[in-house]
Amino acid sequence: MAFASFDAKNANAPMAEINMVPLIDVMLVLLVIFIVTAPLLTQAVKLELPKASSQVNDLKPQKVEFAIDAAGLLYWNGEVVTRAEAAKRFATEGQRQPQPEIHLRADQAVAYRFVAQTLADASKAGLGKVGFVSEPDTPQ
Repeated sequence: MAFASFDAKNANAPMAEINMVPLIDVMLVLLVIFIVTAPLLTQAVKLELPKASSQVNDLKPQKVEFAIDAAGLLYWNGEVVTRAEAAKRFATEGQRQPQPEIHLRADQAVAYRFVAQTLADASKAGLGKVGFVSEPDTPQ
């Protein structure tokens, strides 16, 4: 392989061939490394594990529909309740396992303090799964 040329025509032309020998050498070294290390990765300890059968314990949490209308009235699953009664019910629901999900529906005209009081009562009872329910916008 010549690096210099005494030919005046081709002296300024770029070299158009790539030396593939170093690339092939690197590829072969990597292939040998993978061939050597592959059996090491597939070794496993042979164990005879005990057999057991069980039922899936799939407890789905219940949900509580809690609503606040524009006048500030509180509804527990459609039943009108006072704030103190709602706090008691939140406390009893907070003790259950799994804890129920609280679906909070609030009228758009209701004062925010009613929503904040409800969230505070649920938080004091240890309920963490509170979701706000809304209706999607209708395209116009």
